[in-house]
Parts: sequence; C-alpha cells; structure tokens
Amino acid sequence: MTTDTRLMPLLAQHWQRVLALLFLGFSAGLPILLIFSTLSLWLREAGVSRSAVTFFSWAALGYSFKFVWAPLVDKLPLPILSRWLGRRRAWLLLSQGAIILAILGMAAQDPASGGLAALAVAAVALGFSSATQDIVIDAYRIEIGDSDVQALLSATYIAGYRIGMLVAGAGALYLAAALGTTSDVYVHSAWVTTYQAMALCMLIGVATTFFITEPSRPGLNDDGYAATDYARFVLLFVCIVAAFIACFWVLSTPLDSLKSAWHTGDKASDGIKSFLLGTGRMLLSLAVALSAGRLLVRFGAVPNEMLHTTYIAPTTDFFARYGKLALWIVLLIGTYRIADIVMGVIANVFYLDMGYTKENIASVSKVFGLLMTILGGFLGGIASLRFGVMRMLFVGALLSAVTNLAFMWLANGEPNITKLAIVIGFDNLSAGLASAAFIAWLSALTNVRFTATQYAVFSSVMTLFPKLLGGYSGSAVDAFGYSHFFLGSALLGMPVLVLIYWLAKRHSV
Repeated sequence: MTTDTRLMPLLAQHWQRVLALLFLGFSAGLPILLIFSTLSLWLREAGVSRSAVTFFSWAALGYSFKFVWAPLVDKLPLPILSRWLGRRRAWLLLSQGAIILAILGMAAQDPASGGLAALAVAAVALGFSSATQDIVIDAYRIEIGDSDVQALLSATYIAGYRIGMLVAGAGALYLAAALGTTSDVYVHSAWVTTYQAMALCMLIGVATTFFITEPSRPGLNDDGYAATDYARFVLLFVCIVAAFIACFWVLSTPLDSLKSAWHTGDKASDGIKSFLLGTGRMLLSLAVALSAGRLLVRFGAVPNEMLHTTYIAPTTDFFARYGKLALWIVLLIGTYRIADIVMGVIANVFYLDMGYTKENIASVSKVFGLLMTILGGFLGGIASLRFGVMRMLFVGALLSAVTNLAFMWLANGEPNITKLAIVIGFDNLSAGLASAAFIAWLSALTNVRFTATQYAVFSSVMTLFPKLLGGYSGSAVDAFGYSHFFLGSALLGMPVLVLIYWLAKRHSV
C-alpha cells in the first residue's frame, strides 16, 4: 500500500481528531516563546546582560521535570471539574487558566525598573503551567488514536504548535515594534500590551477544551482511592517542591563565594566552573528533595500502594518491556535534541547581535521559519510512514547537526537577509522533520495504561540535559565567540547518530 492510499483514509476517518490536535498544538506552542526568544528580546531591550538573558531559559525547566507531577495529572481527579468535563479536559482547563494568569503576571513587570526577579517568578509559573498542559495534551493525543495514526496526529500537533510559536514569536515582535519599542528606545508599555494580547490568544485553547470529547479509558479512571488519599499525595508533592526550592536558595550564598574564590579572569575557565557549580547545585537540591519525599513516605504520608501505582508501576513497565535496551533508549531520548536546543536558546540574541531588526527576525525566523517547520513536520510524518521511524530519526539528527554549521557561515559576515533566510529555512525544515519522527517514536514507546506519566518522563528526559547546557550558551558565546559555539553545538550531535544506528539494529518501530 502506498503512502497516499494509507494517508487519505486516515485523514477521512480521523479529521475531527486531527483538527482538535491542530488547535491544542497552538495552545501548547504559544507559551514557550514567551519564556524563550520573545522574552530574550524584551530583556535585551530592557538592558539585561546576554548571560542573564540565557539563564532565563531555565524558567522553562518545568518542561524537563514535568515527570515529577505527571502521575498526579494522570491519576488525580479535580474537584467539580473532573465530574463536569472528565479528567483530561479538567486538567486542560486548569492548566490553560494558569497559563493565562502567568502571562498576565509577566506583563505586569518591568525588568528595567527592578522587576526582574518578579518577572522570573512569573516566567517559572508560566513554564510550570505550560508543562502541565503539555502533559495532558500528550496523553490525550496518544489515547485518541492507535499507533497507525500517531505519525499523522503528531505532524498535525506540530503544525499547530508552530503556528502558536508564530503568534508568540513573529506576532509578538511585530506588535511590540508597532507599539514603538526598539533596541535604542525601550518602551515598557509596548511589551505589556504584547503579553496581554498573547494571554488573549490562549482562549483558542480554552474553547477547544470545551468542544472536544473526553477520551475513553475503560477501567483506568477509577483507582478506588479516597479524596483524603489524593490530598495527602498533593501535600507530599508540595513538600518535595518546597524542599527543592529551599535547598536551591540556601546554596546560593556558598555558591557565589566559591565562584569568587575560583575566579581567574579567563572566560572559558570561569564559564566551565560556573556550569559545574550550577549543575551540582541543581543535582544536590534534587537529591535533598527526593530524600525528603522518601522520608515522608516512610512515615506514612501516602499509602504505599498508591505510590507504587503512581510512580513505580509506569517505570517497571517500561523496563520490563524493553529489558537491556531500556537504558540505551533513555540515553537516546536524553540526547536526541541536544544540538537543536542548545543552539536555539541563543538564536534570537545572535540575530540581534548580528544587526538584524525585530522585523527581520519576525519575518524570516518566525514567519518563513514556521512555514518551513510545518513543511518539515508533514514531510517527517509522511516519510516515517513510508521509510520507518528509526530511519527518519537518523536523518533528522544528521540535519540538525549540519544546520548548526550553517550558522557559522551566517556569523562570519555582514547582515544579509538572503543568507538568513537560507540558513533559517534549512534549520526549520530539519527541525520539523526530526520532531515529527521523534514524537511518533516516543508515542510508540508509551504504554496506554500509563500514558501521561511515561510520555512526560520521555519528554522531560528529552529536554533536561540540553536545557541545562543551553542556560550557559550566553556565557559560552562570551568566552569563545559565535563561530566556535556553533561548531561545538554541531559536534554535540555526532554521538547521537552512532546511538541511533546502533539502536536501529536492535529495536524497530
């Protein structure tokens, strides 16, 4: 059966689900750039340093730790809302409301007038609520379609996601520029109005939540636990988060002292030391938080059976199904997008530093780039059906690494719109193709009994290490320059190709 004869019946049979995924993808794609590239331009115009701007990308680490609360989203019914809408739609509505409030909270701050810390808190809240929405949408997407339609649903979801990114990227930049803010003349009210407009756009996702139907999960919704059990479980989660925040805050003073003591004046050496100290701080805080949770469990904070069903069963199921290959699969998930994410954190700052205007960035990087990403997403979905997911994973990883080398060519010259369009077009086409294949692969790895939990773990592992590295991209550019940074980010993707080739011989989708 050819690709066309397989594709058209799938579209005819599942068009309503495809349309729903388009709008939900929009709702998922809109918040992310309000933490990343759009926010980075706002901060740069407000006079915030390059290194501080890229550190703000850590506000989205909620995406990388969403596996921690994904089981709550999977199992926990929300009072009133779950009875009214069903479990998936209830969590969708709650997360979308939180996203709107967080965006409005960011709009209320001015980073140029002492509002940087409050803006960071609002950005973290946006990352947390947006990651929660992603958990629900991923679970919904997997539950409404069998494996044969996941590539199509993934491609449509990516298209909607990229349209949301277009609105939050190009749309926000056009609007801010039209309201008078520039790199030379900073107008805070322009950014306030822009972010308020983005909050209004989230109503598209809210409307979609009311129109879709709750997916059928026979026998999976009734866990038999009382409301008090769920309340204790939520309290345990809050205590773990509080322990993490407290430890992270306490370590700030000794960490600053160590940085001062180890400071040599060598940007490269100091950058590496700063990265190691920051990573150690993150890991130590996480260890303390998990230890606190384990201690509370030992004292009966939650029923052991509930803990096993929520956290342990999804993990043991994955390792039971894939055996010795499980660790290699996790390694590939954690490194597949490393070249793409590390470079992406600094991209908008790079364009601005090269002399391109917000309008240039919006037109080429956001509008034209979006079209190429959507094209790449559909090509990736169709090619995955035709040639297999593992082959397209390899092609996507190869192209993602090569496009970083193309940015070296862009960095070694004067601003040129044609060169910018060539590089961005190639980069976004590659990213769309790779993402479609990767999402289809992750969906195939997921057991429908633990949809939200397992997919959240996969997508969290996918972004954790790359985002940690990406937070230091500004410091790396300060130390080595853009050309060497792009070369290094491309080389990061080379071991991924070897891993895909090795796994493809032992595991197929």
